[in-house]
Amino acid sequence: MKKKIKEVPFDAKKLLERVTAYAEGTAKVTRRVVKIPEPVKPIAAREIRAIRLNLGFSQPEFATLLNVPKITAKSWESGKRKPSGAALRLLAVARLHPEALQEAV
Repeated sequence: MKKKIKEVPFDAKKLLERVTAYAEGTAKVTRRVVKIPEPVKPIAAREIRAIRLNLGFSQPEFATLLNVPKITAKSWESGKRKPSGAALRLLAVARLHPEALQEAV
């Protein structure tokens, strides 16, 4: 079964007016500047443990807070595994702004 494609109304006159105004310099152009943060550097196992202790959580509580399996949080702290992606960014936030994670509880 084919999906129906939703048609988007196209107003050629309005588009031409906007392009003309932009070319003449009379159109308001809104620019958005987004600062993309640098990638997070790896966090050592002892630092992850320090983050957890600073927050005052047990390993199971910490895992629940970060929404990861308990064994994952435990393996990060033991150095068997290393966090990556979103988990690494969340740990960096927890290190720099522990109050942010405490408020999320």
